[in-house]
Amino acid sequence: MKAILIEKALNSVDQMTVHTVPDPVPEKGEILVDCKAAGLNFFDILQVQEKYQIKPPYPYIPGAEFAGVITQIHPETKTSFKIGDRVFGSTQGCYAEKLTVAAKNLLPIPNNISFEQAAGLFITYPTSYVALAIRAQLKKGEWCLIHAAAGGVGLSAVQIAKALGAKVIATAGSQEKLDVALKNGADFAVNYRDKDWAAQVLKITGGKGADVIYDPVGLINESLRCAAWCARVLVVGFAAGTIEKIPANRILLKNISVVGVHWGAYGKHDVATIAQVWTELLDLFAKEKLVPVVYDKIYQGLDSVKTGLNDLASRKTFGKAIVAINAVAPSPSKL
Repeated sequence: MKAILIEKALNSVDQMTVHTVPDPVPEKGEILVDCKAAGLNFFDILQVQEKYQIKPPYPYIPGAEFAGVITQIHPETKTSFKIGDRVFGSTQGCYAEKLTVAAKNLLPIPNNISFEQAAGLFITYPTSYVALAIRAQLKKGEWCLIHAAAGGVGLSAVQIAKALGAKVIATAGSQEKLDVALKNGADFAVNYRDKDWAAQVLKITGGKGADVIYDPVGLINESLRCAAWCARVLVVGFAAGTIEKIPANRILLKNISVVGVHWGAYGKHDVATIAQVWTELLDLFAKEKLVPVVYDKIYQGLDSVKTGLNDLASRKTFGKAIVAINAVAPSPSKL
């Protein structure tokens, strides 16, 4: 099969190359999947440069999110899945034509969702759902400020906040991306490059401020200026590249809760919540209260992964950036 193979640390994703490698063989507990599409993630760039916390032994295949079709199930794998089922999930090695994955890391693709849409679901939507619905306990009618609202986790957060009945203020760094957020449910949009963006949020909320702040960027300190009394501030990530030091006096004065969100750690600490989150998310997808947004340009073939990752790094994309593998046949889509 064809796959991107990493044999040493790279200086740039431009050094990625496609190789012919042996087909993977599923072991006990695993399932073999023909990979139809894969999600592009910023941490893929860090991983191939040896700057990410997960460092697979060389050689390895990068990529962590996929959607495809089951072609083989190990005889000793306990699962309700069948050969031919459309599935999505996560495993190391998704930039390949075929992959093996633990059965527990697979989920069925809803009938109204395409391979391309499903390939970007496994990390973004549960991250945003556990943040807003469980960690922040976002309630109907509350103000929810969502930073980087046109990105993968940001757009999923916009949709989830609206499904929970919140009033959503989206931020982004360009009018084009603000328009994407508004198109996908945001009630108001503010450019965080404006020096007075926090004042704009206060004005929108009538001086109250945001009840819940969703931050995958690293804008906590400025966000505290427009946080409401008893606000819940969600620390989701640090896309800006700086880990902030938060002045504790501001947290005290407004009775603010600063809440960490690490979806990946639930597998170790709280498996029951994983099941709850996916049950509720799949129901929302089936009812089309959530509709995954794929970047307009679907990258075609493994050779285009480097282009897609470079576009992601330069913030050219919105929603989820996806690479189609094996010339994906048309699949159900609402795009």
